[in-house]
Amino acid sequence: MTTTEEIKFNEEALKIVEEILNQYPTDKSKSALLPLLHLAQAEFDGWLSVPVMDYVASILKIKPIEVYEVATFYSMFHLEPVGKYLIEICQTSSCWMCGAEDVINYLEDKLGVETGDITPDGMFQVRKVECLGSCGTAPMFQIGEKYYENLTFEKIDAILDELRKENKRSRYV
Repeated sequence: MTTTEEIKFNEEALKIVEEILNQYPTDKSKSALLPLLHLAQAEFDGWLSVPVMDYVASILKIKPIEVYEVATFYSMFHLEPVGKYLIEICQTSSCWMCGAEDVINYLEDKLGVETGDITPDGMFQVRKVECLGSCGTAPMFQIGEKYYENLTFEKIDAILDELRKENKRSRYV
């Protein structure tokens, strides 16, 4: 993907784009930027390349820099390729005190990668993140839009096995 012309939402996604845009007054269409970036990330392999961000800018009739500013500000948007399953592990105090470091080490050993790396098969990537708001059920991680809480090594093994069987990208990456 090197030019905006090569980037285009499929028909189903274009209907969603229209629904999103219809939620805002025409002169305030830039307000649709966050949901369109979420949609674009989900549609284009879980990350936002420059051509994809340019495409979103063209839909909203705004300057590409306005899209880049937003995409680079929020950690939920990925500007580089990610694993099919991005495992985001909370590393703040509650999770850390309840074993997040052990979970991170276990995942690195189990998947054979360092934090931040993608497994050779492209399936998994482990990333440390700040608070995910599930302090009472620590340690926990998020994959896509789903939380996995009160983690144990046995639970992690079952989760990974299930994801390998499912083998499809999460709705929100």
